[in-house]
Amino acid sequence: MTLESPLRRRLASFGYAARGIATMLRSEPNARIHAVATLVVVAAGFAFGIERSEWLAVVLAIGGVWAAEGFNTAFEALCDVASPGRHPLVARAKDVAAGAVLLAACTALGVALLVFGPRIAALLPA
Repeated sequence: MTLESPLRRRLASFGYAARGIATMLRSEPNARIHAVATLVVVAAGFAFGIERSEWLAVVLAIGGVWAAEGFNTAFEALCDVASPGRHPLVARAKDVAAGAVLLAACTALGVALLVFGPRIAALLPA
C-alpha cells in the first residue's frame, strides 16, 4: 500500500475544485450568465482603464457572485439527494439559497453602476 504525498493530495484537491466549477458551468444556466457577465465586466474594466481600487471592488463583487452560485448549486444538489420528492421546507431552503445569489448579483450590479456608470454617462451626448 502506498501513501499519497501531501503535495499530491493538494494538487488533487485543485483538480476536484476545477471539476466542480466545470460541472457548475455545464449544469447551471445562471452560471453561464455569470460567466458572460464576468467577461463583459472584465473587458469593460480594461477598456475604461479603471483604477486599482475599482478593480478591487469589481473583483470582490465577481467573486461574491461566483461563490454564492457555487454554494447554491451544491446546496440544491444536496437537497435533491436528501429529499428527492417535493417538501415545503426543502423548497423554502432552496428559495433562500437562490435569494442569496440574487442579493450577490444585485450587489455586483451596484458596484458596476458605481464604477462604470459615470464613464458610460461621459460617453453619451449632452
